Amino acid sequence: MSDAIEIRRDGDIVTWTLNRPGTRNVISEPDMVQAFENAIAAVNADVTVRVVVLAANGPAFSSGGNVKHMRDRVGMFGGSPAQLRDGYRHGIQRIPKALYHCEVPVIAAVGGPAIGAGCDLALMCDMRVASTAARFAESFVKLGIIPGDGGAWLLPRAVGLARAAEMAFTGDAIDAATALEWGLVSRVVDPDELLPTAQALAARVAANPPQALRMTKKLIREGQHQSLESLLELSAAMQSLAHHSRDHHEAVAAMLEKREPVFRGE
Repeated sequence: MSDAIEIRRDGDIVTWTLNRPGTRNVISEPDMVQAFENAIAAVNADVTVRVVVLAANGPAFSSGGNVKHMRDRVGMFGGSPAQLRDGYRHGIQRIPKALYHCEVPVIAAVGGPAIGAGCDLALMCDMRVASTAARFAESFVKLGIIPGDGGAWLLPRAVGLARAAEMAFTGDAIDAATALEWGLVSRVVDPDELLPTAQALAARVAANPPQALRMTKKLIREGQHQSLESLLELSAAMQSLAHHSRDHHEAVAAMLEKREPVFRGE
């Protein structure tokens, strides 16, 4: 069996590609969960990585959970209610936790349907670029279940409470144009332009100092639940480190000397 996630590196940019096209890239399988954790741990440990692009092989971005396994009550969907609860907690829920703590910015390149947990997977990323073939559905209710992977936390933060409620209560899919209008994605492009657009955005992000990028992402994450006063304290502490970095001095010197900076993550 091929790797659940293909990993490619181009300079400072790492691309993760979901590689289960035969199942429309379901993410509820143990090997996919473990692949995410391993990939994120590797990025967090390597300060030379500045940004990640998450893409997918096949026509679908991700169909979320394995519906056949739900029908057959196997894998994380089997057992008693207590066992099934633990199946979620120790299974698919490890993905949003790991991505939340990924230290570098992550861009989702959504080229096809992102359904259920697949929609939520896109929402776990910091930025989302979609092709005109993309569709997004918070469709759990159509299966008689609820968002079990954090969608009720993720979706309102992306599109607002009323639109999140519309998606979650109807389970209906929205197209790429609607996703753009609602703020779920930041841009929509033709299918053949999807990866080049995501990579170009990644390059713009990667042009910046890696430690400052990681600290900025941390502040944005913390700002979702901290008070202003607490966030200002954390910002002051991080800023004191940033001002003493070599990359900061290089950035200032390059700006004043009207040249391109060279950042080394120091």
